[in-house]
Amino acid sequence: MAGVYIAYPFCAQKCTYCNFASGVFPRAQERRYLEALLAEVRAHAWEWRPETVYLGGGTPGNLAPDDLHAVLKAIPGRPWLEATIEAAPGAISGDQARHWTACGINRVSLGVQSFVEKEIRRTGRKHTAEIVAREIRLLREAAIGSINIDLIAGLSGQIESSWRESLDWIERLEPEHVSVYMLEVDEASRLGKELLAGGARYGAAEAPDDDRVAAFYEIAVERLAGLGLNRYEISNFARPGWESRHNLKYWKLEPYAGFGADAHSFDGRMRTRNAETVDEYLNGARQVGDLPHCDERFFVSLRLMEGIRPDAQEWQRHDAAIRKFLEAGLLEAADGVLRLSNRGVLVSNEVFAEFLTS
Repeated sequence: MAGVYIAYPFCAQKCTYCNFASGVFPRAQERRYLEALLAEVRAHAWEWRPETVYLGGGTPGNLAPDDLHAVLKAIPGRPWLEATIEAAPGAISGDQARHWTACGINRVSLGVQSFVEKEIRRTGRKHTAEIVAREIRLLREAAIGSINIDLIAGLSGQIESSWRESLDWIERLEPEHVSVYMLEVDEASRLGKELLAGGARYGAAEAPDDDRVAAFYEIAVERLAGLGLNRYEISNFARPGWESRHNLKYWKLEPYAGFGADAHSFDGRMRTRNAETVDEYLNGARQVGDLPHCDERFFVSLRLMEGIRPDAQEWQRHDAAIRKFLEAGLLEAADGVLRLSNRGVLVSNEVFAEFLTS
């Protein structure tokens, strides 16, 4: 069964680490965007009933109740097997949580990033660990049965003891799912741009280096496993049975339809992508591309800890790359299955790039 992704690129503030196509926009533009989004969803030719829905952003948790209801009402298949909304801590009320449940939401992904106040403030966020704990209680009381917490390894001022403090809060709060991302350093975020320039704004001078970020990630893998949260994808950890059903569609090349700015769709054969920016989307721009699915299968399947079972043609096509990484200890092979080693996970982008060009 297919899934649905809804892109809502509007935020209350732009976080220093964020490299997504999201931000703070005028209210009038947000209203126009919602009208265009609803029109796109309503005009879609539904050839299947979706089993998962994912509202990402941006901060779709900030959607007004009537707007959220209208968007979800336009999607068939309710009650969905899984319906996720991304939210920023610090703005969740009991009424809001109950409204989400009434609309069919049964999973909330909280962009916590850190439970340490010094680190939080440098990102531009305003929550505290205690606020996160209170809002998780509100979500539980509203019968939200699945909660994900995002953490970032590599924030400004982060040291091993503060990283372990954030993991201590994971133990206290007992979420079903945790996502751990290593900070991406690129020109698309303010912090990344500052780090590349060797500057000091946004606390860049106190950002941990690559080796420490990798060490933090490995600490998280071990600690989360001890809490029953097993790594099933490079950045994702879950209690058995609580893996993100929607995100697994991306990694297993299952179909999904995306709506909104920078949203992607895949019908099993062809990929389409909406215009990246809000302005372009409102002007009706759309791009279409056909990707080499053999190479893509390696790219996405190796993200999963279960790995990939290549067919004969794939073994032959990627023979040189496979041998290279097996010898380097970045890949492991057993019973016809290839998977990243623990070391390979830390340099996974280098591994993936080889399969996209081999």
